[in-house]
Amino acid sequence: MQTERLHFPGETMAVRHALENLKAKVIPYLDSAEETSTVEIVLAEVLNNIVEHAYAVEEGWIELQFGKVSNGIEFDIYDEGVPMPDGKPPIPELSSLDVATDDLPEGGFGWFMIHDLTKELTYRRENNKNHLSFRLFVGKHLFAN
Repeated sequence: MQTERLHFPGETMAVRHALENLKAKVIPYLDSAEETSTVEIVLAEVLNNIVEHAYAVEEGWIELQFGKVSNGIEFDIYDEGVPMPDGKPPIPELSSLDVATDDLPEGGFGWFMIHDLTKELTYRRENNKNHLSFRLFVGKHLFAN
């Protein structure tokens, strides 16, 4: 697997620029606007969670590696921020939406989408680094030999 890397500060604007850069690198391998949206949604959620939670107290860097594999694109994301609670990605519980508008939850949908849209989602804490990896099954033409 040929891997590409992005290394950028764990800050909101740096994440925005990294997503634009990544989109330009990944879009040639995608087959539809829907696939492009899936990649953007998952990566925006993951990267913004790192900024908001892992680096809530102290700033740091994010390293994103990705590469084409036979059944999609594999992503590995590293940071040196605070570890995930309980040493694993949050397991989402979708709140009831059958409530008054004022009682709707403000957040909590990000991890639900990440779990729903990715495959082989894993998390490890090694050498004081968080490592989140996952695969997105996109790009039908990636399967051709």
